[in-house]
Amino acid sequence: MRPIATDNFHLSMIPTIETERLRLREWRINDFDGYLALTTNTELQRYVLGGAKSKQQAWDDFCAISGQWVLRGVGIFLIADRKTDKARGFTGLWFPLDQEVPELCWSLFPGNMGKGYATEAAIAARQWVYENRQYHQLVSYIHPDNVASCVVAERLGAKLKSRIKLYGEDRLLFLHPNPI
Repeated sequence: MRPIATDNFHLSMIPTIETERLRLREWRINDFDGYLALTTNTELQRYVLGGAKSKQQAWDDFCAISGQWVLRGVGIFLIADRKTDKARGFTGLWFPLDQEVPELCWSLFPGNMGKGYATEAAIAARQWVYENRQYHQLVSYIHPDNVASCVVAERLGAKLKSRIKLYGEDRLLFLHPNPI
């Protein structure tokens, strides 16, 4: 008999953070549809390393998001509507093995752009990281043509440091303000 995934399972190590409109929380199996709609959309993934993904690649990444919490003690939160719990996108830390500094990232599921969700959620995630973990520097790597994400970085007080190559692709390196 195959085990059945349920919606009520969550990792207790992932905190829940609430803002005025949003809840940052753990990922649940029913959040996959929104993630899949984002990551398989060629237009929405034009600035993402590697571009749009297949359904299997999206599933593998979806699972890795939760796994990073277990292995690193930090990770990416699901952004949900505070009243309805509807998934809106994600924000938090992505910390690959070959990076020295974790990346504060954000992305919104289709239909959720232009409402200030990314800024509101990223501010809350960054504050939580600075208050609860030993990280004193965060970066964001943004495609030079991704104007919307550059605007979010600037709203967060991040400063453009340089243009770099990340995994062979051009990126702008934004440094987030140090809390100390």
